[in-house]
Amino acid sequence: MSSIDADLKQHIHAERERLASLLAGLSDKGWDSPSLCSGWRIREVVAHITAPFRTNLPRLVAGLAAARFSFDRYADRAARKDTTRMSDAELLECLRANITNAWQPPGGGPAGALSHDTIHGLDITEPLGLPSPPVERVALVLATANDRSLSYFGVDLTGMQLRGTDADIRLGEGEPVDMPVKDILLTITGRRPLPRPRTASLTRE
Repeated sequence: MSSIDADLKQHIHAERERLASLLAGLSDKGWDSPSLCSGWRIREVVAHITAPFRTNLPRLVAGLAAARFSFDRYADRAARKDTTRMSDAELLECLRANITNAWQPPGGGPAGALSHDTIHGLDITEPLGLPSPPVERVALVLATANDRSLSYFGVDLTGMQLRGTDADIRLGEGEPVDMPVKDILLTITGRRPLPRPRTASLTRE
C-alpha cells in the first residue's frame, strides 16, 4: 500500500467516526431536517452513505436495471426505500459497524471512497451548523480528485481558478477566486453557486 493510499484509508475511517459521533447527538427533528442534497433529508443522506455496506452486486445490478441504468435515479430510490425499512438508529448502527469497511466506488479507489464520505458528510453538517471536516481532509479530497470526478457534477470553471485560502489547492485556470477549501469542495460539487471573479465584478460595477 502506498503512503497516499494509507493516508486516504486513515482519513476514511476518521471521517466515518466523526460523522457517527455527530449523528449520535441528533434529535428526531435533526434527522428530519433537509440536507444539501435536493429532496433528501439527513436520514436519506445517511442511508446513501451506508448503502454500499449492505448492497451486494446482484442487488445493485437489479436496482440499476429498474432505474433504466440511471445511477442518480437508482440512488434516490434506494435511499428512500431504506429509510422506510430502517430506523434512524439502525442507519447509525450501520455506519458505526462499517467504520473500517474497505468499500470503494467502481474505478474510484480509496480517493473515491473518501470523496463520497466527505462530500455527503458536508451535505449533513452544513445545513445543521455542525463542525466541518478538518481542512487537511478536505484538501486531500481535492488534491486526489481526477478529471472524471471533477466533471461529474457539471460545474464549469472556465475562466476562473479556485484557490484555497487555508490549504495549497488550485483548481481551474483563469481569474483567481480565493476561498476556504471547504467552500471550493461545495462549489465544484454544485452545493454552492460559482462565485464571480473579482475582475468580472469590478467590470460590471
